[in-house]
Parts: sequence; structure tokens; C-alpha cells
Amino acid sequence: MNIIFLGAPGAGKGTQAAYISEHFKIPTISTGEIIRQTLKSGTELGNKLKSYIEKGHLVPDETVIEMVKERISKDDCKNGFILDGFPRTVKQAEALEHSGVNIDKVIDIEVDDEIIYKRMAGRRVCGKCGKTYNVDLNVLPQNEGLCDVCGNDLIQRADDKLETVKERLKVYYDQTHVLKDYYQSKGKRFIIDGEQSLEKITEDINKVLEA
Repeated sequence: MNIIFLGAPGAGKGTQAAYISEHFKIPTISTGEIIRQTLKSGTELGNKLKSYIEKGHLVPDETVIEMVKERISKDDCKNGFILDGFPRTVKQAEALEHSGVNIDKVIDIEVDDEIIYKRMAGRRVCGKCGKTYNVDLNVLPQNEGLCDVCGNDLIQRADDKLETVKERLKVYYDQTHVLKDYYQSKGKRFIIDGEQSLEKITEDINKVLEA
């Protein structure tokens, strides 16, 4: 099953994608991670990507699609995958479809902005390995302020601070408003109440995916 996760920053996409990935034994594919890996690869595509970034240019949709297609062609995606953070626009969604990638279901996790502000303020990230915790959601490390995985200090990222979060939400809504309508019109969008407990959200997503 090929799945897209939609949701504002702080809606809980990453947490739920990890649960669903484990449950269905399919990988979560983050475009940010693909870009980092492609840059390191030394391939023709990696060099092309590097040239865009070094010149300060936006990476064209066609190049992002090329990277996504290359990633989902790998063996671990043969039973499906989860796309997190892509597509962000209707143009990207159409390009993905025209490239032959079929999306089965789009999970749209909706959360009120005020709750997102609170969640983002509570988010703490390991500065070394990237593992995420949240003091608001009671997702805590065993030792306060230290990562369970590597023992390094936890930090609050600059883009989790209130003014930055507000700007990120504005960009998200501007970009995805039409994208939600696009997938709704295709009967692929399923809205999930992201203000429930983590367990109930996971349960609701599983019901949609197993239907």
C-alpha cells in the first residue's frame, strides 16, 4: 500500500508514520532524508542536486520526483511505502501521478493551531542522532535532558519557537489547501482527528488502511 501523510508541522505525522511503518512493514520516506542521502551519493543525480543548492536555487519538482522514484524502486518498497513531506502542492501531486506512482490513501491528520503551538513548544530533539521527545505529550527520555539512544543533550530547535511555528503553519496552509481538495476529489483523502490520544489516532489510521 502506497500512503501519503498530510498534516501541519506538529500534527504528529512523524510519530504516526513510525507506528504505521512498523505495523505494515513498509518504509517511511522523507524528502528531507532523500535529499541528504542523494547529496552524499556522488551520483549524477546527486551532483545535479548539489549544483541547485550551491546556487541557492529551489530544487525543481522534476528532480524531487526523480529522487522519490529512485528511492521507491528499492526492494524495501515492494509492498508499499509512506511519503512524509511530499507532495506539498497540486503540481507535485500531478507530477507524481504522471510519473506512474500510484497513491492508494492519503492520511490527513488535523489538529487545532493552539494545540500545535503547545506541542511544538514541548518538542525536544537530540542534537546528534535526531531522536524526538515531547514534554507536552509525555514522550520523555529516561534521563531528563539526555537522549536515550546516544546520551547527547536534547535541544529545542529554532523552528519550533512560536513565531517560527506560526510562519510555518501559514506556509503549510497556503500550500496544502488546494492539495487536500485534489485528493478529496479522487476519494483518497481520509481525515484523522489528531487531538486524540496517540493510541486512538493510530487505531483510527489502522482502520482506514485496513478497510
